[in-house]
Amino acid sequence: MTGGGDEAVVRAASLAGLFAAGLADFAEIRPVAADRVPEPFRSLLDHGSHMTVAMERFHGGPVGVRVLAEHRGPAAARYAREILLAVPDPGHPGGRTVQYGIVRIDLAAVDPDIGDRILRRDEPLGRILIEAGAHCAVRDVRLLEVVPGPRLRRVLGPSATFGRVAHILVGDRPAIELLEIVAAP
Repeated sequence: MTGGGDEAVVRAASLAGLFAAGLADFAEIRPVAADRVPEPFRSLLDHGSHMTVAMERFHGGPVGVRVLAEHRGPAAARYAREILLAVPDPGHPGGRTVQYGIVRIDLAAVDPDIGDRILRRDEPLGRILIEAGAHCAVRDVRLLEVVPGPRLRRVLGPSATFGRVAHILVGDRPAIELLEIVAAP
């Protein structure tokens, strides 16, 4: 995926601002070219597919979701949530965190059944969209280098890592904005 450096940081800051006091509290975020992203981060992030699929393929099984916080916009159809994706791990109650994310969703742009499943908070977004057979396109993917600030450090640890911002169209309608950050090994 290419280009859009400053715009990618603005998009990430907008999403982070839904849950963090400011970008400095959240993380230091810089745009990064795909050829500067090491593996396995590049394979996990540099694609036009759902991160749920990429994470499940990489980790060899299903991922679960834990919603950390939610936010409803002034319009009832605007919904955002801050999440962790985790894989089963006997050494970590609730699983080992493999991804942090923030999604902002226009619930009016998705089928009401999909919206109901999203609001139940118990399934990763990608799985919901795939199982519902929603015609989705992941677009405007931009890669990021991420150095966790105090807020992000609490859930991902202190290590620098990589992430992405993207949009998901449902049908031909812009429906979802994403900030997805892979947990450093």
